[in-house]
Amino acid sequence: MTGMGSLVWLASYPKSGNTWVRLFLENYFRNGRQPANINEAWRFCYDESKPNWYEPYAGGRPTPDLSPEEIAGMRPRAQRDIANSVPGTIFVKTHNFMGEFDGHPLHNLQVTAGGIYIIRNPLDVVLSVSDHFGLSVDGAIDFMGTDITASLNSDTNVTQVLSSWSVNVASWTGSPHDSLLVLRYEDILDKPGKAFTRVTGFLGEPRDSERVKRAVRFSSFKELRKQESSAGFIERSPNSERFFRKGRKNQWREGLTRDQVQRIVSEHKEQMERFKYVPAGY
Repeated sequence: MTGMGSLVWLASYPKSGNTWVRLFLENYFRNGRQPANINEAWRFCYDESKPNWYEPYAGGRPTPDLSPEEIAGMRPRAQRDIANSVPGTIFVKTHNFMGEFDGHPLHNLQVTAGGIYIIRNPLDVVLSVSDHFGLSVDGAIDFMGTDITASLNSDTNVTQVLSSWSVNVASWTGSPHDSLLVLRYEDILDKPGKAFTRVTGFLGEPRDSERVKRAVRFSSFKELRKQESSAGFIERSPNSERFFRKGRKNQWREGLTRDQVQRIVSEHKEQMERFKYVPAGY
């Protein structure tokens, strides 16, 4: 890690594996004998979109009443407060693209040490986005292809400025940097031990394959799904039956029509080619 600040962004477009990486890191750093409780992940990794960070700057107004522009103006100060909240490195989740909105940076680089960006095949992301946001598949394709998209401002999260899938990906990964690690979700699925060893190495942790192996087991899809089944998950969308749905790759082969695949490939071809996501025949 080469940055000067304390925030390490865990960044991704929604439904791309961000939560899995957060839960791996929590299990790794806790180094406990039992899996960490998925509903306490927020204690380990902060979420920059939580209203409590913005309330001090809202002049007594409820944050759902704030405009996206007002939130954008508060964001650098809210993120500085996160950086000052505890000593040492702080992991912070974000779905914002790396850029500015209404003249304000979406990430305060003055308090940033680095970031981990997780990318997932948009052909699979679209099915999860459809479920999570309560959209039809075609509606989710439109959503992912629109340059000015944001999540809704609600009681639980302030607006996040996602932009399109391609802009989100390009904004984070377009300029390689020593303080940014880019991970493909599919590579984590195929070889979690290898992928997460890259993560711990990037964070400057000494090599400890047993500790990584245990954290991989404690954050496995089977374990996360088991916890959600028994106690629910506070991050589950009201539109979804469950947060941890399938956790597989290539679900699009059963879930999308040929026309839908073609639409996604046409809209996102440049970034899909960069990360080897364009299927044969498209």
